[in-house]
Amino acid sequence: MKRPNYATDKVLKKFIKNALEEDIQDGDHSTLSTIPQDLEQSAKLLVKENCILAGVELAEIIFTTFDKNLKVERFIKDGETAKVGDVAFIVTGSARSILSTERLVLNCMQRMSGIATLTQDWDSRLIGTKTKLLDTRKTTPNFRVCEKWAVAIGGGTNHRYGLYDMIMLKDNHIDYNGSITNAVKMAKDYVKKSKKKLKIEVETRNLDEVHEAINAKVDRIMLDNMDLDTMKKAVKLINGACESEASGGITRDQLKEIATTGVTFISAGALTHSAKNIDLSLKAAM
Repeated sequence: MKRPNYATDKVLKKFIKNALEEDIQDGDHSTLSTIPQDLEQSAKLLVKENCILAGVELAEIIFTTFDKNLKVERFIKDGETAKVGDVAFIVTGSARSILSTERLVLNCMQRMSGIATLTQDWDSRLIGTKTKLLDTRKTTPNFRVCEKWAVAIGGGTNHRYGLYDMIMLKDNHIDYNGSITNAVKMAKDYVKKSKKKLKIEVETRNLDEVHEAINAKVDRIMLDNMDLDTMKKAVKLINGACESEASGGITRDQLKEIATTGVTFISAGALTHSAKNIDLSLKAAM
């Protein structure tokens, strides 16, 4: 799949640089002390758990950022099903370089594959509906690019990437302003003055707030922690005037029922904060 626009070369290089610096500092002394400088070898990425594989492209970028002479031969692409015993890729080149980047590659791929696998499982429950599955900003600090990329690989849709690319007026923004009406007015004035192209979403907690958000003419209304009956009434009230988003403690078992309400989106923090890492290993290919 095409790399998301937020996973730019600049962003990934910065992430990789910081991650390698955190791990290596003044040297990978285990490797420097035991592996000859001119030794060239190969290693295979071994899948030890059935999954939707993610992070293959990132792995290659990590390898070649550290050592431009490392070569990666891919056998399984991002987003494809991988089974126990499969070899996802083989990396060949300096044995020192392979060993020094091994843990970063595995940490990224294990986490990303877990998120992609969970996302694919959840998203499959929405097949046949028009509702799309969204992630949230409940991500690991400094690892967001990888986690959101993994959601996309798993078939989910990315919500806003951060605080800068959408205006989302949540309960605290509204409470500090006194009302949805006041908060939206200020947000619209800000957008006009700053000349930024930002959509406005408002979190609502009951039908009265849904009414108010509709009248404020926002781009999307979040239906937060509403029961199914209230959600159905809210979607009916919105009646296509803007997008709608179900949110708040969403579980896998609720997805189909929530989709029947006609909401545009379902957002779930669990995709990134509750995914289980997939067991992968990088083994010497002798």
